[in-house]
Amino acid sequence: MYILLQLKKKLKMKKTAIILFMMFMTALQAQEIKQIPMINVSGEGKVKTEPDQALIIISVETKGNDAKDVKKENDKKMDAVLKMIKNANIAKEDFQTQRVSLNPNYDYEKKKNYYLATQTVQILLKDLSKYDELMEATVEAGINRINNVEFKTSKLTQLQSDARKLAIKDAKTKAEDFVSVLGQKVGKAITISDNSSGYNPQPILYRSMKTEAMSDGSAPNQTLAIGEIEILVNVSVSFILD
Repeated sequence: MYILLQLKKKLKMKKTAIILFMMFMTALQAQEIKQIPMINVSGEGKVKTEPDQALIIISVETKGNDAKDVKKENDKKMDAVLKMIKNANIAKEDFQTQRVSLNPNYDYEKKKNYYLATQTVQILLKDLSKYDELMEATVEAGINRINNVEFKTSKLTQLQSDARKLAIKDAKTKAEDFVSVLGQKVGKAITISDNSSGYNPQPILYRSMKTEAMSDGSAPNQTLAIGEIEILVNVSVSFILD
């Protein structure tokens, strides 16, 4: 009988301890979920610059009835193009063959089969003053298709950093504007999210880089419009309110 009473007493003490522990944890959780006054804002950073590089993608295409002859002729043209690029002092790491293909095709107007050979090369031109000269030389060497010309900047990493800082400053300024009438102050940032969709510079306002005077004295022709490129960063920031 005595043993049973002792067991009941111990069980009662354990239940009491468990209840006290649960009450303690509930109080602790209540403190943890206590809302911290904060403000969530977005910020935008924008930097503009003139491009100083061009990514040029050009191709040689050859058509014919015999696959072997078509490929041979196309290889010959591309060999001349690559030699020209080397002679133009383009560094070997700045140009690369992108695509080589030989495909059968059908001419519906002439109702006959033919083969089409294509080789594509990509060039990173780091001196835009040589653009016209390079493009003319590639055409003379055998290029018969200009796939794309994209203007770039060699300072992209630094410009991205500048845009990020501007975005954070913009977010903080917005937060300060919101709370200024409430008698509160913006404290530390507790979360920062980069909402930018990559960092692809966007081309904007264009201008002519080089002109050639007409023989009759009329207005010159524009041969290259490089314009400016824009680096845009968007962020979301949560600030604690003091």
